[in-house]
Amino acid sequence: MNYATEKNNKVYVMGEIVSDATFSHEVYGEGFYEFFVQVMRLSGQADILPVTLSERLIQDGTLGKGKTICALGQFRSYNKLENGKSRLMLTVFVRELLEVVPDKNPNSILLSGYICKPPVYRTTPFNREIADVLVAVNRAYNKSDYIPCIAWGRNARFVKNLGVGDRIAISGRIQSREYQKKLSETETRTMTAYEVSVSKLAAFDSAEEFDIESEFELYTLPGKNAEEMMLSAE
Repeated sequence: MNYATEKNNKVYVMGEIVSDATFSHEVYGEGFYEFFVQVMRLSGQADILPVTLSERLIQDGTLGKGKTICALGQFRSYNKLENGKSRLMLTVFVRELLEVVPDKNPNSILLSGYICKPPVYRTTPFNREIADVLVAVNRAYNKSDYIPCIAWGRNARFVKNLGVGDRIAISGRIQSREYQKKLSETETRTMTAYEVSVSKLAAFDSAEEFDIESEFELYTLPGKNAEEMMLSAE
């Protein structure tokens, strides 16, 4: 399938490579490497995102720590067996390397798919409204990616009323978030979660009546995302 025709999962990222590349896997003789990229927010915080890149796209010095990478790709999921349990892993799968474009938002994503679990709506101690939603995004060869998303404010109020199987389109950014996982009564481990922070969303009945590329813009100018606007308003 031509990547240019895949509208339902598109990612644009630009940032600094902050880890060494390690071999991930091989498919039909093509090797893939994993590393982490630091993408800055307007707030001054940074998201550290996992990236997967084919050896065919690697040129001399491409993967060096401290180098800047600018890429188009997809946000993909896969299951990894850890300690006998299956864990959902997420990565930015690079399809094309680009020249650095400094006036673009360095972290943008467009997704279109199906809600595959009932959305979870809640409010924080600071009375912020949040909704977690898991979106299944179809991929070529009858595969699907399962992408955790988080909506804020009025987007959270909207998505809490949607159900499993409803079609949804999302634009936003990929964020990393650390949390503490309790392993026992005395032991905890710092883990990192990756999710899409939603800036815009829409529900629709059929792809014929909703064109995500004309409704939402991938290459947006830098601007505050929904979470940062809520924080700055307090």
